[in-house]
Amino acid sequence: MKVVLAGGTGALGRRLADAAAAHGDEVVVLTRAPHPGSAHRQVRWDGTTVGAWAEELADAVLINLAGELVDRRPTPANIALLTRSRVQPTEVLKAAADGATMPPRLWVQLSTLAIYGDAGDNVLDESSPIGSEPAQMCGVASAWEAAAAGVTAGRQVILRAAVVLDRATPALDRLTAIARWGIGGRISTGQQWVSWLHIDDFLAIVDRVIADPDLIGIVHATSPNPVRNSALMRELRHAVHRPPAPPTPAGLVKLGAVVLRTDPALALTGRRAIPAKLNAVGHQFRYPDLPDALTELLAPQA
Repeated sequence: MKVVLAGGTGALGRRLADAAAAHGDEVVVLTRAPHPGSAHRQVRWDGTTVGAWAEELADAVLINLAGELVDRRPTPANIALLTRSRVQPTEVLKAAADGATMPPRLWVQLSTLAIYGDAGDNVLDESSPIGSEPAQMCGVASAWEAAAAGVTAGRQVILRAAVVLDRATPALDRLTAIARWGIGGRISTGQQWVSWLHIDDFLAIVDRVIADPDLIGIVHATSPNPVRNSALMRELRHAVHRPPAPPTPAGLVKLGAVVLRTDPALALTGRRAIPAKLNAVGHQFRYPDLPDALTELLAPQA
């Protein structure tokens, strides 16, 4: 099987490429800047125009992860950048698939649970209505999914992913740094829900999506056990052996986000999502509970 990764040079893309290669699949990474030291075959594209790279899509599993990192200030310019960096590559992939003599056998479209916005205590499954605010979450994700609507492919899955926890990645590094610095108390009220997923389970979900023809449309890629922010911070402190810490007020989070050039909504909003479709087909998670996931991820590497 051929697996084509658009946006395959990021952290998730590299993990997916390595996993597919380990399965014996042919891996092709579409990239604007091919690197001679890559372990996988790279094909140049510009993300805006159909070119010779389109031939790679024939009967392939296409995984579209293209898009800029969301960890930035939610200015109008940055929101436009986040949207454009997702919509343009998706539209050109769609055009390439439309014109292919043999379309992709499967289109896996990455998306995000942030599409639901700040959902409070509502339990979210794949049938839940999406949100409208904040724009940098709901608006960007909605535009990304809309760009992939009606693609020419044997099957399409829109993978709405939780925060994927992996070693040496910005999300986990920032969280553990906060805990180690002694400011790992709950953020704001601590009641906001955090949907999360261990990297091994993310890779296993992609494998399941590829193998299971009954999985179609929106699929939640998230642990079956979301936690409140207060529990997340408590488990992080425990994992890095730090004592209880005072809470961080919402105002301080917003001020700190200016200094760190990040988006305070990443910490102050929450979603209580469950993987209903995966549960329905009996999918088994290796790390369904946060303490076990953090213990594994933060253990010293041999």
